[in-house]
Parts: sequence; structure tokens; C-alpha cells
Amino acid sequence: MITREGLENQQIGIYFISLIVGALIGLNFERFGTGLQWTISPLIAILLYGMFAQIPFLKLKEAVSNVRFMIALLIGNFVCVPIVVWILTLIFPQSTPLLLGICLVLLTPCIDYVIVFTQLGKGNEKLMLAATPLLFVVQMVLLPLYLWLFIGKEMFNVVQIQPFIEAFFFLIVIPLLLAVLTQWWAKKQTLWDQALELTAWLPVPFMALVLIVVVASQIGKVYNDFTIIINVVPIYVLFLIIMPIVSRLIARIFSLDIGAGRALIFSMGTRNSLVVLPLALALPEAWRTLAAAVIVTQTMVELIGELIYIKAVPNWVLRDSK
Repeated sequence: MITREGLENQQIGIYFISLIVGALIGLNFERFGTGLQWTISPLIAILLYGMFAQIPFLKLKEAVSNVRFMIALLIGNFVCVPIVVWILTLIFPQSTPLLLGICLVLLTPCIDYVIVFTQLGKGNEKLMLAATPLLFVVQMVLLPLYLWLFIGKEMFNVVQIQPFIEAFFFLIVIPLLLAVLTQWWAKKQTLWDQALELTAWLPVPFMALVLIVVVASQIGKVYNDFTIIINVVPIYVLFLIIMPIVSRLIARIFSLDIGAGRALIFSMGTRNSLVVLPLALALPEAWRTLAAAVIVTQTMVELIGELIYIKAVPNWVLRDSK
């Protein structure tokens, strides 16, 4: 008999299989795989609803009041990360469309499924949820500045912000409100209390579905431009390796507890790939294909990295104090 605890215990294997299934679908049934693209956002929204529904919102006041974590989060994501990205792009120089894709995805911290991965990696997901609005506002303000510093003035005429705002509303705001309402209704009616219990089953299967449809719908783009975008893979791999080291140093400087330190690691290592993809798809034709392919490549590299993070962060990078 399948149990929720059994699913959670086998989640790494489930996600790995999902990556393989998605790749097989996308490579062997390209038209079908590409047609799955429209399901990405709805599936992420359901995934996050299930995740949000498990978080006790009445206790979020404590998380919001954790000033040290919020400062560490801002310094890590908006000072340290850009410096690391700048160094990596100097070591591995890229053409302008590729550089644009790299900047879009690596300079914007994740505001959606990082909450799921933080929980799976035994970090403090309540802190990540509380930080979501702050991360969104700050990256919206700083992204044009970063693009100007990395690429030049032409970015102001190329990048559209509206898809970013729409993604935040549909992927974060609506699932969050529905989760809060579910918890509120659960206190008043037994039926809604049972519904709240059922939401605990959603994260693992829907994360698996997200992995399948993302890979299946996007791997064709990566395959077609493989000889070009393979050059960006070292940047993504090194980024995933460097971030836990930098994050742990920042966590030590700010004397963060174990849960907050792990949340910082996941935040700095997890990028906004699925949310900034609409930004790339809204670019002019000359920029669109390569920038989108670069972002999708980062998604695939990151998903594999997250599976490693889930195991490595609590067991080796930042272990519980004995």
C-alpha cells in the first residue's frame, strides 16, 4: 500500500526517474512533448498550493521578524551571487544572447519551488515563504540594473517585465491565497479539514509531474542548439558547487541557525528559471531562441543539482548539531 511517508522517503528516486521519463518523451515524441509546455505553470501552481497548505501561516510572524536571515538573504542573492556570476562569465565568455539568458536566470533568486526544495532539504521553509515578497520586489528593481551592468543599455529596449509580474501572480499569489483559505475553512468544517490533510499528498507527485513536463517540453530546444549552449553548462555546474560554500560562510557570519542556514543555501543555489522563461520567450526573435535554450539548460542542470542538494545539504554541507 502506498503511503505519504513512503512517497516522501522515495522522492529522490522518483524525481530522478521523472527526469529520464521527460527526456525520453521529449526526444522521441517531440511534438507531443512540446505541446506539454502549457501545463508547466498550472502544475507548478498546484504544487505550490500543496506546499503552502502545509505551512502554519499563524507562525509566519516569527519568520518575518528574523531580521538577520533577511539581511543575509539579501546580501547573498543580490551582492554575492552577481559577483560570482560576473567572475564565471569572465572565465567562460559568451555571445550576447547567451549572456542575456545566463543573466536572466542566475541573477534572479527563485520565488516558487525553492520553498519545496528547502522543505525537502530539511531547511526552514517558513523563512523562505516569508522572504518571497521581498525577493520578488528586490529582483524586479535590480534586474534592469544588473542587465545594464552586464550587457549594456540595449537591454532596456529588449526585456519586458510584464510576463514576470504575471508569473508571480499566478504561481505565487493565487496558490498562497487558496492555501490560506483552505486552512481557515479547515478550522470551521470537518470536510475542509479532510481536504487539508489530502493536500499533504500533493508535493511529491506534482513535483514529479513538473519535472516530466519541463524536460519533455524543452529538451528539444536544448538538443537543437546543443553545440552552442553546451558552453554554458560549466557556468551552471560551478555555480551550484560554489553557492553552498558562499552560503555557509554568510550563515556563519550572521550566526544563523541550522534551518535558516539551509534555507539560505537553497535560496542562493536555486534560480528563477521557470518564472523568467516567459521573459526570454517575449524577447525579439534574434534573441529569443538562444536565450530561452540557455534558461532551459539551466533548469535541467539545476533540477539534477537540487536532487543532490536535498541529500547533501542536511547530511554533509550543514548537518544538525550533535
